[in-house]
Order: sequence, then C-alpha cells, then structure tokens
Amino acid sequence: MTVLSCLIDVPHPGEYVREELEARGWSQRDLAYILGVPEQAINMITSGKRGISPEMAKALGTAFDVSAGYFANLQQAYEMVNARAPDPAVARRATLQATFPVREMIRRGWLTDTDIGMLEAQVMRFFRKNSLAEVPYLAHAAKKSDYGETNPLQLAWLFRVRQLADEMVVPAFSAKKLTALADELPRYMLDPEEVRHIPRALSECGVRFVVVETLPKANIDGVCFWIDDQSPVIGMTTRHDRIDNFWFVLRHEIEHVLNGDGRGELSAEAVDVDLEGADDAELPAIEVNANKAAQAACVPVDELESFYIRKFPYIAEKDVLAFARRIRRHPGIVVGQLQRKMDRYNWLARHKVKVRQHLAGSALVDGWGDIAPAEL
Repeated sequence: MTVLSCLIDVPHPGEYVREELEARGWSQRDLAYILGVPEQAINMITSGKRGISPEMAKALGTAFDVSAGYFANLQQAYEMVNARAPDPAVARRATLQATFPVREMIRRGWLTDTDIGMLEAQVMRFFRKNSLAEVPYLAHAAKKSDYGETNPLQLAWLFRVRQLADEMVVPAFSAKKLTALADELPRYMLDPEEVRHIPRALSECGVRFVVVETLPKANIDGVCFWIDDQSPVIGMTTRHDRIDNFWFVLRHEIEHVLNGDGRGELSAEAVDVDLEGADDAELPAIEVNANKAAQAACVPVDELESFYIRKFPYIAEKDVLAFARRIRRHPGIVVGQLQRKMDRYNWLARHKVKVRQHLAGSALVDGWGDIAPAEL
C-alpha cells in the first residue's frame, strides 16, 4: 500500500475514542463525567462531527493514560488528509514571485494584477519570450555595486528600460556628436539645474536616455546597451540622488557607448559592471576606462591631485569652494571626488545636492509614484 493510500484511509479521531471506551467498558456518559464536560461534547467527537482540540487531546490523554500527542496527531493527520487541495495558481504564483519581483512590478505599473494565466502571459511579453523558461539576460554594460551574475531584479529593471527605450524616436546615432557632447559636459556641471538639458542633448546624438527607479535591492546605478548595432540606450536609476553621482554615472555610461561596449552581445555572460569603491586593479578593463573618463570629466585628474597634495590633510571648506569656482564645477562634484580619496563620505556632504527633480519634464522618467507609458 502506498503512503498516499494510507493517508486517504485515516479515520476520524472519534473512532479511536470509541475504541478506548469499548476497551474500558465505559459509556460516553462515563467519559463525559470523567472529563467534566457535557455528554453532547463527547457524542460530537465520537460521531465525527467535531474534531479534538489541543485542550481535549490533553484531557483524553490523561483519562486514557496515553500521551496527549497521540490524539493531537490523529486529529492533525485526519485534517491534512481531508483538507482541500490548494488552487494550482498558488504554485504558479509562487514560482513567478520566487524568480521575478512580480509584486513590485505590479505596484510599479509594469504588470497588471490579474489571474495567473494572464499574469504569466504578461511576464513573457515583458521579457519578450514565448516561455517563462526562455527569459534571457539582456546583454548590457551596467554600473552596479558588484560584479556577480545579473539577478532577476536587475533583469526586470533592464527590460523596463528596454521597453521604454524601444518606443522613443531619436535621430540616427552619431558617435561624432556624442564625442563632442562628452567633451562639452563640464559646462553643464556648474549649476544643478543644467542637468535638464542632458536628455535632449543625448537624443540629438541618437542616444535614448531613460531614468527608471531601481527595484529594491537591485543595486544598479546605470546601464548601457544597444537595441541594435546603431541604437544605444543609457538607463539610469539615480538611486543616489546626488550631483556628483549623476555626472559620474552618466559620463561612465557615455564612455561605454563610445567604446561600443555591449553591442551585439545577447547573452548574460557579457555583463560589464562597475564595482563601487573598488581598486582599478579589481575591475575589467572596460570599467577602468569608463571610470577614468568619468573622473576626468567631473574633476580634471591633474587639477584634483595638485589640490589634494597642497591641502591634505587640512582641507578647509573655503578652499574647496574656491577650487570648484576655478575649475567651474559645482562644489558637490569636487566634494564627491575628495570624499572618495579620503574615504570620508560624510565630509561636507551638504554640498552634494539632489538633481533628479531637474530631470522632470525633460527626461523619460519612470518611478517615484509616476508610471511612464510603455507606448509613447
């Protein structure tokens, strides 16, 4: 006999109570007297109309001189066998949620909360596949906090960027124009409000620029990937909403575009990311190059080193402000570079102002309570 058939034959615990009564020659009234309960309560159990509560299991165990667990286990076994099978949708929803951040994607408006069949269809459409098992890792060069394999949270974020970027209309990509823009970026770095010009400037170069709020624990700052060989995309999270981080990440991703990083790669194995705070020796060569370009754009390396040698370890705030004015950068950008060199991330942190608010109205932004339309 199989285990399943044994479980199916589990009788109601009341039958065992009747057997004990017969073995002792007791009536139901006798047992009710011993337990100090109404006779009707015993009758309900022996007739299978009521289960055995934990309190009753203890009382019966004492009356029959057996373990209380004996009756408790009989009741549990009976209830498990007779419990209704769960809705098959439970297992399917669990599989989705264990793999992808489905609830968060629903909250963000990327998916619609509906029955499991339609939800699975939405997930497949979101990842552009006919089967959940075929969902790929999108080739990309991303800036995030570690170099591990792209996880489902990051993958979902990437595909949202891809979904929005696909609907954007921009001129043909021009590496020449993007190179010129990269050289001109410092002129936007003095006033925080100047970031509002960046989305249009990138669009004129043929680069799709999308800002999508990160998913919880995704730990990703920016990404560069290509829709096709001539259609680059830069996506950013602005999860660290600071002027220094914005410009560093942006210039980092522009360098990836100029180098063609991620172009034509359609597998997850080619993931190029930035390890925040790591030594260049620990980074892939393409990340070292992107970081150098970003650092040079934020604060010229020679200028920063000269200032640091002259002023460290007693760097006064007025000296930082004067230095920032001379190189025509916002003080927050200079502070960000100096904090990294000194490993003192609270030092003069008030100068690292927020900039995301200045992107509203000029960039395609998805998140922070607003849902960008998937079809523009």
